[in-house]
Amino acid sequence: MIDILQFTLSVARSAGELIVQERTSATLSSEFKHGIELVTSADLKADRLICERIAQQFPHHYILSEESSPDLGNIQELETPGWIVDPIDGTVNYAHGHNQSAISIAYVENKQIRVGVVFNPFTDEMFSAKLGGGAFLNNSPIQVATESELERAIIATGFPYDKSALEPIINRLHVVLKDCADIRRIGSAALDICWLAMGRLDGYYESLSLWDFAAAGLIAREAGAEYGHFSTVPAGIDPYFHDRDILVANPILFPKLRQLLQTADNH
Repeated sequence: MIDILQFTLSVARSAGELIVQERTSATLSSEFKHGIELVTSADLKADRLICERIAQQFPHHYILSEESSPDLGNIQELETPGWIVDPIDGTVNYAHGHNQSAISIAYVENKQIRVGVVFNPFTDEMFSAKLGGGAFLNNSPIQVATESELERAIIATGFPYDKSALEPIINRLHVVLKDCADIRRIGSAALDICWLAMGRLDGYYESLSLWDFAAAGLIAREAGAEYGHFSTVPAGIDPYFHDRDILVANPILFPKLRQLLQTADNH
């Protein structure tokens, strides 16, 4: 049996090399999905590379990918092993020459995320985790920071492409800016969560898509973070697959930050 983690690391590195090369290419092009969400030719090429490598090695596995197969229905109902892929998380950063972009690949078996890899090829930072095996950055173990007070905590979040319902987002931003040390908006949810996992950030909250957080969420949990939500998870949904109102922080800050965000939502 092929080592899933080593396979995933290899695929992520290959895809990372591709997107670095593509950004320097004169043929890089971009368009907008649904009129608002940027996608580049590099997203599509990286997606093709990752999916072809997986299909060649594991022809019977499903692949949920942002670019080529974004809707497989309820992942919790799929019986076969599978993969959750974001070929470039942080496409806007990527297209504008910023270096905070990453390949995100998660492996799912028995309806659990078992392996997660997030690779930023521009900084050569490879985050990885295997369920029950700890979290790593370039093969060195990582752990969440130990900050216990909100007023000293650095919190990260992001904002949606659709700007039609900004009021609750602004309310949350207001209370976080008022009660916490500062806020960061890096532009890649996967890297936000990985940065939290290795102590560069103290908390993170946002609503996402599954491919944004599947790999990074495992990495954060394996690094000692508490992973959950600041609103109620609907009945029958595995919390690790629920994509609304995600909250990640160390176990001391988590309940404080959750209460703070709930306060914003109740006003």
